[in-house]
Amino acid sequence: MEWIDDIEEKCIETNGITLHTIIIGEGEPLVLLHGFPDFWYGWKNLIPLIKDKYQLIIPDMRGYNLSDKPEGVEKYRIELLIEDIIGLIEQLNFESVYLVGHDWGGVLSWFITEKYPNRIRKLGIINGPHLKIFQERLKSDEDQKKASYYMFKFQEPNGENFLIENEFKLLRMGIPKEDEDKYIKAWSNGTITCGVNYYRANLDYSDWSGIILVPTLVIHGMKDRAILPGVLDGLEDYVKDLKILRSEHLGHSAMKEDPKLVAKTFKDFFN
Repeated sequence: MEWIDDIEEKCIETNGITLHTIIIGEGEPLVLLHGFPDFWYGWKNLIPLIKDKYQLIIPDMRGYNLSDKPEGVEKYRIELLIEDIIGLIEQLNFESVYLVGHDWGGVLSWFITEKYPNRIRKLGIINGPHLKIFQERLKSDEDQKKASYYMFKFQEPNGENFLIENEFKLLRMGIPKEDEDKYIKAWSNGTITCGVNYYRANLDYSDWSGIILVPTLVIHGMKDRAILPGVLDGLEDYVKDLKILRSEHLGHSAMKEDPKLVAKTFKDFFN
């Protein structure tokens, strides 16, 4: 990765914690929020394709990798997560940014954009469900319930332990061999429990309208076995300016599986 020497690493104080943040590139600011159980490195395939177009701000979110890990489920409520990222934007002196989120980073991005539409120029989502819709799917869609079995397991005491066993054997199944050491290191300091606390703290969250007022692009890999395509149904009721790219050949992580497609789609949309 020739670009790795170009990154700037910062530990940025925001909302009472410190977020380890990668900054690279030139151009308009684009914040990238990772999902579970990833960290900033999950964007590595996309970074070289868009860093000449945007200044990329890529934090390890609260609880992950080198960022602070407050103890207690209540420390991972969505209200706090929102202010983490808004504070990060403010600390970097940006009036507004483009925002992209994957998985839990996508869930959080929906919330940030609803609460602070003036701070988000445009929103991009990669297989990150709108929580209003996802909550209904968990109640009414038997296929989604089965696909989300792990979320229900997470609600049990020590429900994350099956992911930690045997040096993260289950999680390593989805990681390229050359990246295993980096992920094991990132997961070995409490990250998994903190990441699971996102599920414990927020799946029942109801204090929001879900209405999104900024232009929004959703890229959804239709082969995703965890977040089924039904989460796209009715999305236009919440997002008035909406573009959806349904990719039949992609699974859960488009930015890893087909970064060229994602890069081109982002550049067309954010221009």
